[in-house]
Amino acid sequence: MTARTQGYLFVLITMCVWGGFTIFSRLNLHWHVSAWDLVAMRFAIAFLILMPILIYKKDLAFLWHPRPVILALTGGLAYCLTVYTAFLQAPAAHAAIFLNGCIPLCTAVAAYLLFRQPFDKHTWLSLSIMLSALALMSYLMLHDQASALGLGDLLFFISAVWWGIFTVLLKQWKLSAWHSMASVAIWSAIIYLPIYILFIPKHFQEAEPLHLLIQGLFHGVLVVIIATLTYVAAIERLGAFKTGSIVTLAPFMAAVIAVPLLDEPLNAAIACGLVGMGVGALQPWRWFKKDALSQQLAQQKQD
Repeated sequence: MTARTQGYLFVLITMCVWGGFTIFSRLNLHWHVSAWDLVAMRFAIAFLILMPILIYKKDLAFLWHPRPVILALTGGLAYCLTVYTAFLQAPAAHAAIFLNGCIPLCTAVAAYLLFRQPFDKHTWLSLSIMLSALALMSYLMLHDQASALGLGDLLFFISAVWWGIFTVLLKQWKLSAWHSMASVAIWSAIIYLPIYILFIPKHFQEAEPLHLLIQGLFHGVLVVIIATLTYVAAIERLGAFKTGSIVTLAPFMAAVIAVPLLDEPLNAAIACGLVGMGVGALQPWRWFKKDALSQQLAQQKQD
């Protein structure tokens, strides 16, 4: 396959995992898997897989630095604990709006607050679209009490804040994908598992063993390891903007799939939020601009 074809294949794999993250996280509500138990399984499995590889490669020096610990605390523990708890309280469509839709905005705000990086014109336009969509959605919700916002939506937004901070730090510190993934998995396990074992109540008896196995393997292997590697591989072949734009569609598609699959609600207010936040996150006008520029360059070559 050509590099371009390989890139789209890696994008497809990443989309399947990221879209599945929404569906499987919502399944925890039906399968009675607690957020505390899932976080423990996620990082324990990833630790057991990655640590022997790091020891074999003698690649441990990067772990003994404050930066990997900070990445684990923000993009690992804080994000996972809030997002898994949120999925137990709010539907997948709310996750697409308040988590995935808000991540680009939270990332831009975090970049400004932490490193004084100014908003570009695309961020300002996205912000305008998102705020307009949220305002219209809130207005529609006033006439539909069944779709009122709750604690889960707040937790989704807090998760977007954690992920935005994590993304900015990751970009600023320029860790490789392998070291970033390993840092989050290893240090999250080292910090969280002793606390979990000693102090946090376990609820494994409330879930079926098969369901625990499925969730552990999906979140500990596919989400932590496979999706990270395929996402980075896609960026190397297609570029960051194109890869990010396509992959961002996955949670919004999962929110639509969750309506018939998990019998989740979808009304005019939520649909408005999905469309507005999706457009703001994807920034489709940048695609049109790039296409126009490509056509102009091709025309110049012909002339």
